[in-house]
Amino acid sequence: MTVKLFLEAMLKFILGIALVGVLIFLPAGTYSFFYGWLLMGILFIPMFFVGIVMMFKNPELLKSRLDAKEKQKDQGIVVKLSGLMFLIGFFVAGFGFRFNLYMLPKGVAIGASAVFLVAYILYAEVLRENTYLSRTIKVQENQKVIDTGLYGIVRHPMYSATLLLFLSIPIVLGSIYSFIIFLAYPFIIAKRIKGEEELLEKELEGYSEYKQKVKYRLIPFIW
Repeated sequence: MTVKLFLEAMLKFILGIALVGVLIFLPAGTYSFFYGWLLMGILFIPMFFVGIVMMFKNPELLKSRLDAKEKQKDQGIVVKLSGLMFLIGFFVAGFGFRFNLYMLPKGVAIGASAVFLVAYILYAEVLRENTYLSRTIKVQENQKVIDTGLYGIVRHPMYSATLLLFLSIPIVLGSIYSFIIFLAYPFIIAKRIKGEEELLEKELEGYSEYKQKVKYRLIPFIW
């Protein structure tokens, strides 16, 4: 761990809280938005502790996770589409609360929170299994194919976890309209997976054989 990495991680964490807070509470027009605080809690409290563990156990992984700048044009578009989805989805959820559009019961939001936390546990397990994970698509020095654990079930378990995470977010926010917007995510991530696999087949030794061994990309028995 270095002071520079610690400061960079904390700065991005604080900016993330501020950005999500603005996107949720500004359109809601109030801080008295239970669904918004529920999401903030289940999103940032686990993120803080996972970040602390990575900082001490695997600072290189944390460093790679902080690097979000895509070098490939097609993947840059995917990242922008994801950002647009979040922007619109959060605003729709906030406006839905402000204007009392159809809001899901709190019990449903709490149930979705449980799904979110389970997905976050899966996400943390993927980080534990694969120390080569970065937020950008690239092959790192000495990188090897991981084919055990969750990687023995689907080829992209991190994206499987984020699928559960992201589709539960609008339900936590109590907005069925926001959920409809977030349904764009499976199509966005499918495009990302296609580009990622093309790169891995070219540059990562043994990946073609791994594809033959593990048939499903994202969801077992489906795709």
